[in-house]
Amino acid sequence: MRSKLIVTVGVIVSMLFLYSGIGFCQEKVSGSDWTQIVEQMGDKGKINWSEGYIEAVGIGAPPERYIGKPQARPMALRAAKVDAYRNLLETTKGVRIDSATVVKDFTVESDVINAQVEGLVKGAKVVNQEYLSDGTVEVTVRMPMAGGFAQVIIPKALEKKPEAVPPAPPAPAGDVFTGMVVDARGLQARPAMAPKVLDENGKEVYGSMNVDKEFAVQQGMSGYARDLTAAQSNPRVTNNPVSVKGVKTEGPGRADIVISNADADKIRGAADNMTFLKKCRVMIVLD
Repeated sequence: MRSKLIVTVGVIVSMLFLYSGIGFCQEKVSGSDWTQIVEQMGDKGKINWSEGYIEAVGIGAPPERYIGKPQARPMALRAAKVDAYRNLLETTKGVRIDSATVVKDFTVESDVINAQVEGLVKGAKVVNQEYLSDGTVEVTVRMPMAGGFAQVIIPKALEKKPEAVPPAPPAPAGDVFTGMVVDARGLQARPAMAPKVLDENGKEVYGSMNVDKEFAVQQGMSGYARDLTAAQSNPRVTNNPVSVKGVKTEGPGRADIVISNADADKIRGAADNMTFLKKCRVMIVLD
């Protein structure tokens, strides 16, 4: 009897640890992609920051009176799609814009932005549908962050311009870069649509000050990776990127990354380097 009690208690304790882990887990990372699971959506909504898309799953069942009838499958499929689009909208509202803001903040503030986001979600593509043995249907819908969604969010995110920073002394001849790779591993940094790179004085090195809105809309302000070598060889930063190490993060969302003043001066020191910043040729490496 005692042994059975010990086993039962052990099982209960294990389950408590398991479920408490689920409750606190906000991100799940697979392979080389940085994929965020939106906590309030469980496993039904995710944001793939490496590939640049938002995805959600919906499950539908036919009304009980139609089970076993020809109408059951199409009705379950319709219900699954409705559920998937609803979950995608909720997932989208959890996308982080910067260290202080998520998409939901914009949609609450502006009815126009809310309507535009809802319209984009309705146009999301069905990328998978699976008919399950119990008669239910599982549907996955996906929406890119670049393009239409970025066109709605990025211009507002770029409205607030930071204080201009005087240029650093000219860099040595030949010290011209084609992109920037920010190694933010070990800082618990998190991705965002409009991240900033700051110097140790809090002055902006990269962000709304120097990006071209059209490039930001077309490809996002930054790419994200989990591997430094992969980031350095990513086509986004082309053939001669400068690599800098993040020293800490700023903001509650941990999306703004601080680099050393020496690295900041190196980037600001050559006018040609402003070209790659304008074109959003930036990769950020996260854990």
